[in-house]
Amino acid sequence: MPRTERGYRCRECGWTTVAYVGRCAGCQAWNTLEPFSSAPPASPGRARAHPAAPAAVLRLDHVDADTSARLPTGIPEFDRVLGGGIVPGSLVLVGGDPGIGKSTLMLQAAARLTAAGQPVAYLCGEESPRQVRMRAERLRLAGAPVQLISEPALDAALAAAEAAGVSLLVIDSIQSVYVEGLESRAGGPAQLAEAGARLLAFAKGTGIATIVTGHVTKSGEVAGPRLLEHLVDAVLYFETAKGGLIRLLRAVKNRFGATDEIGLFEMTGSGLQSVENPSAALLAPHAPGASGCAITALIEGSRPLAIELQALAVPSSLAAPRRIAAGIEPARLHLLLAVLARRGGIPSASLDIVASVSGGLRLRDTSADLPIALALASAILDAPLPPGTAALGELALSGAVRPVHQPARRLAELARLGISTAIVPPGTPAVEGVRLVPVASLATALEAVGLSHLPVRAVPHDHALQQPERGEQRHQ
Repeated sequence: MPRTERGYRCRECGWTTVAYVGRCAGCQAWNTLEPFSSAPPASPGRARAHPAAPAAVLRLDHVDADTSARLPTGIPEFDRVLGGGIVPGSLVLVGGDPGIGKSTLMLQAAARLTAAGQPVAYLCGEESPRQVRMRAERLRLAGAPVQLISEPALDAALAAAEAAGVSLLVIDSIQSVYVEGLESRAGGPAQLAEAGARLLAFAKGTGIATIVTGHVTKSGEVAGPRLLEHLVDAVLYFETAKGGLIRLLRAVKNRFGATDEIGLFEMTGSGLQSVENPSAALLAPHAPGASGCAITALIEGSRPLAIELQALAVPSSLAAPRRIAAGIEPARLHLLLAVLARRGGIPSASLDIVASVSGGLRLRDTSADLPIALALASAILDAPLPPGTAALGELALSGAVRPVHQPARRLAELARLGISTAIVPPGTPAVEGVRLVPVASLATALEAVGLSHLPVRAVPHDHALQQPERGEQRHQ
């Protein structure tokens, strides 16, 4: 009889050990090991004693290539991120911070699909059916014929969904269900790994599309083993700035659509609403002539987005001035400040610097290097950039401005929003409605916007440059 395996598994990376240790040897995280127990698979000897029947073989050119079987949810931004709708038999993971809107979006999608004639089952693991009804009333969806399953045992819930003949099963959340027979708590690493495997087999075997929600850790990753992300067909993450009304749904993995596609939602009293004009929503209004503001355009998935970068520079009373970044990698901010000081002649060693991205968007595109540097220079010099001007370009450590991909689509989006001038790398193709100013270096870009010969008015030049060295003081 096979023995039950016991040990500890890291909830972040899935590394296992027979004894508890404080630090995971796989991902080097502290205090992430949780106990698990499971029965091992049958031995190779038994497998040879009872050979399995040969599996069916299907030629690639005989596979049905019909792509019209998607289930559109009727939520434009959600369908965009999914690649056009929900694929039957797919397994989708939606992650995000608690309270960001995962359950709201799932209930809205379920109600829209039932209104279109598709039967949907909703496993409410974290809420009672009464609580789901109350939320549906707030969203004005109480009349939707969504079938609720209030059963945390995963096998029983899957059997109920299959018996009901649904087209979509929503599980909210993966941490609230458990697989019977495993001696570990619901949401533990062993439970999550086994639940993910059974959900995958259920979706592929029955053709019922399955969407599961999952909480994220402090590091922004779906709680549980990384194995869960490899099992599913699509991984979608909710992002937002603290207190912000704009929610971003980003696809970091999608076997049926574009990776890194994003959808923008606005939280309203009646639930999440798709943002029809994302660029206008992301451009923050500011007073005319305000310093520290620069506009650029990004490519997120398949769409161009115009955003505004904001910076503020104030005198610092600390020995080590602060660098605060919201939506920008801190290491990237330090790098751009160093390039700005060395290649642009604008020091900031005695200033507290704050930089942020409007709308709570997190920058991943290096094409925003040049506009960030111009926003920082504008803040340090306390001089606004010319009105109606945007910038595109990646900055090298030498100060050179490098080209960006898909510049025509970016410039077309800027022209649609009324931008008349763009600071761009050399060789950028012309776009109707936008006057291009090619620049080969950061110094040339600063000169093009009128910031090359202005004194630093936020604070005098670095104290280290003004005060004599200690040796010179003693000599004097």
